[in-house]
Amino acid sequence: MVEMHSSGNEMILWFEQTGRGDVARVGGKNASLGEMVNVLAPRGIAVPPGFATTADAYWHFLKTNNLEGTIAGAIGDYQVGKVTLAETGNAIRKAFLAGEWPDDLATGIVDHYRQLSQRFGKPDADVAVRSSATAEDLPDASFAGQQETYLNIRGEKALLDACKRCFASLFTDRAISYRQVKGFDHLKVALSIGVQTMVRSDKGGSGVMFSIDTETGFDKVVVINAAWGLGENVVQGTVDPDEYVVFKPLLSDLSLSPIVEKKIGAKAIKMIYASGSRATRNVPTSKVERAAAVLDDAAILTLSRWATEIEAHYGMAMDMEWALDGETGALYIVQARPETVQSQRDSASFKAYEITLKGKVLAKGLAIGDSIVAGEVCLIESADDIDDFVDGSILVTSTTDPDWVPVMKRAAGIVTNHGGRTSHAAIVSRELGLTAIVGTGDATAVLHSGQEVTLSCAEGDEGFIYEGSATFSARDVTLHDVPATQTKVMLNMANPAAAFRWWRLPADGVGLARMEFVISNHIRVHPMALAHFERVGDPQVRARIEELTRGYTDKTEYFVDRLARGLARIAAAFHPRPVIVRMSDFKTNEYADLLGGSGFEPDEENPMIGFRGAARYYSPAYRDGFALECRAISRLRNELGFTNVVVMIPFCRSVSEADRVLAVMAENGLKRGESGLEVYVMCEIPSNVILASQFAQRFDGFSIGSNDLTQLTLGVDRDSELLSDLFDEQDDAVKWMIGNVISEAHKAGSKVGLCGQAPSDHPEFARFLVSCGIDSISVTPDSFFKVKAQVASAEAEGS
Repeated sequence: MVEMHSSGNEMILWFEQTGRGDVARVGGKNASLGEMVNVLAPRGIAVPPGFATTADAYWHFLKTNNLEGTIAGAIGDYQVGKVTLAETGNAIRKAFLAGEWPDDLATGIVDHYRQLSQRFGKPDADVAVRSSATAEDLPDASFAGQQETYLNIRGEKALLDACKRCFASLFTDRAISYRQVKGFDHLKVALSIGVQTMVRSDKGGSGVMFSIDTETGFDKVVVINAAWGLGENVVQGTVDPDEYVVFKPLLSDLSLSPIVEKKIGAKAIKMIYASGSRATRNVPTSKVERAAAVLDDAAILTLSRWATEIEAHYGMAMDMEWALDGETGALYIVQARPETVQSQRDSASFKAYEITLKGKVLAKGLAIGDSIVAGEVCLIESADDIDDFVDGSILVTSTTDPDWVPVMKRAAGIVTNHGGRTSHAAIVSRELGLTAIVGTGDATAVLHSGQEVTLSCAEGDEGFIYEGSATFSARDVTLHDVPATQTKVMLNMANPAAAFRWWRLPADGVGLARMEFVISNHIRVHPMALAHFERVGDPQVRARIEELTRGYTDKTEYFVDRLARGLARIAAAFHPRPVIVRMSDFKTNEYADLLGGSGFEPDEENPMIGFRGAARYYSPAYRDGFALECRAISRLRNELGFTNVVVMIPFCRSVSEADRVLAVMAENGLKRGESGLEVYVMCEIPSNVILASQFAQRFDGFSIGSNDLTQLTLGVDRDSELLSDLFDEQDDAVKWMIGNVISEAHKAGSKVGLCGQAPSDHPEFARFLVSCGIDSISVTPDSFFKVKAQVASAEAEGS
């Protein structure tokens, strides 16, 4: 090990000589690197070594070359309108590049570089040269990336040249503009240069990681973006990366793997080392690389644990960059700074958007934020055409970089072809509070200037671009003064992508999570077509299933993996509160609409009371499909760790059927009572009420499905327009059923809840349920506050 030493020159410091209190000397980026090297590296978090020039070095360079006057004069002319921003920046940067290195400063940089090279046994180590402004990464100066970074710099001359370019980059057009807006004095902001050993991620992968969900502010997850090669493509948004989401509270248990989402991005290009005058270049990725995940589960979990440790040390949500060395397989954290958008929002209030009438979907991508905006498209293909932008329109382009910021500030919304949640376009849109959809793939091909469109980011983590101006509403939601109630008020959830939007609601859990939504939207294939692919005859259907399951050696694993992770997002959003997952409750015609489903489903005259619910689970016609559902729930609870998940059986007609279903579940690893597993039953058939005491011996709770119970009690088709006036959940016969099952269940020690809109639409129905002693009511998120108030009022009246 080579001993590292400083020459006593306070203009250059090893990272070990700096810490988070040194922002004024070495800027936020380098101060953070020093903090991690000193405090977190001993705890096992790998950080590449290096050194930093101080603010004193910057001022020394300015004084040696008499640049203060040059800068002041150029900025003064710009501020009074004598010259343009571009002319100002160009003049100042040229003056920097023409400057000469002070001998002592150049000698100090070269001496530290030699020591760094010697440490790694190389004559000329390859290093990253990064800029760290003394005002960058402060709470009120959140636009990181104002200055330049240079990768794969090798040799003393190349290093000094890159360092000079870093100094000059303090006066890029975007940096000058930003300081003007923020009111920073240009001659009171210095720049520190960080020289850090390169990680050979050109042969591996790299990316960005947040210790908070960047769209909703959900603070219990780590979000990781990953691509092959060096990390600039992810940061700049020129590549569509993988995305992994990990639930932090379960990371402390090393036996669990709480990865709640794994999306494989296109990753069409990667940045690698170049030779000659170019330090790096982009090349296409192989088909294998595009289809594969950059990180395996072990690496995802390692990075996530590092993220939680870094966050805990700093005491705030963090934005980190990481790299995977392709030569050694080692992971590194190469940067860490505070997250400056979601962590500073008021968590007790937010806006809730809802879209009603909308046109056809023109394109879709990743939703940035959760708002909706309508406007005219302004398509700008190249930064050379920025002057053509029409203020107040929706900017549509391939990708953005910091040079686009001035025009982004004048946009109503942003759409890009490429980029992930951590791309430049996404980060700046969040900071500006803009509705944005990134990574659409084809927006510049399918949209045109002057076209009226609506951007919707209010439907989960997928953003939609609709034709025309949609009808939508926005309302302010505040969490202050939510009344406490003895009766639990829970949520009905279906879409995993939207689950994180509602994490702030003080709900008592999820009373109904609809498995069939995940199957139809995230899996799209009939489970029997995966369990018995050989029975799928249609060549086009077979090809589509092959395409969807690419990357899975076992097609059934596709179903189990995607179902488990889809449900995990809902379970994570409300953990450790209970999340009641209803096993699939499609009707046969709905099952038949799934890919490959038509060959496995009978044609029924009345699917509503046909081959549905519990009857399917033990039938040879679906038993193998139900086994996959059970495997997914078992993985969700036992491998991912979400033991807050409760299983619920729908449409269970008889006690003997209940026994058969419970036996099949046990055969597939879901035994009631084992590892705390609770099993509920839907109460939606009169027999569930009539034999409530016997059902209560077999299940831990009931959930009243008021729609089906009303239909079957009154003999009214709930979908019949002719009989709509007879369909009444508050009919005395239905109320007798509800009151009776609550009474019988409580006698047997079982819990009872109700899922439905009636308590929201009818305050008197909420009072009736409370008077019967119901344990919980489950409603849609937009009805939560109304029902909570109704329940509180009913409880007050009854006390």
